[in-house]
Amino acid sequence: MLKEKLLEDLKNSMKEKNINRKNVVQMVRAAILQKEKDNNIELNDDQILEIISKENKKREDSLADYQKAGREDLISQIKEEMAVLEEYLPKKLDKEELTKIIKEIIEQTGASSMKDMGAVMKEAKARCGLSADGRDINIIVKEMLT
Repeated sequence: MLKEKLLEDLKNSMKEKNINRKNVVQMVRAAILQKEKDNNIELNDDQILEIISKENKKREDSLADYQKAGREDLISQIKEEMAVLEEYLPKKLDKEELTKIIKEIIEQTGASSMKDMGAVMKEAKARCGLSADGRDINIIVKEMLT
């Protein structure tokens, strides 16, 4: 289970004195604990992956801001954090694989115009899960439906 892996990685990073990795794993574990306490539930691996994905997304978004500001110190830290988070996430689909999946969905749903974009997006997100970013899906669907 992913929770146990996170705990084990936390212990290992503390032994190895890898501060950045320890901080990232602690942050993820804290987010998991917070969600479990707020909703009074036990999270499964898919829900934990969603939390990790959201944390990674936050870093992707802030990376652009740091690059505009020229904050090299923060840029390298954010990239290290993202590398740690990406170890837990499924491999991202490349553009060709994503295009192929979306093409199949468009053929199956009979989508022909931008009116059908919502249905295609919903099905694509369901099929791809965390293996594809919503923005990437959106761009490809727009290209194919216009």
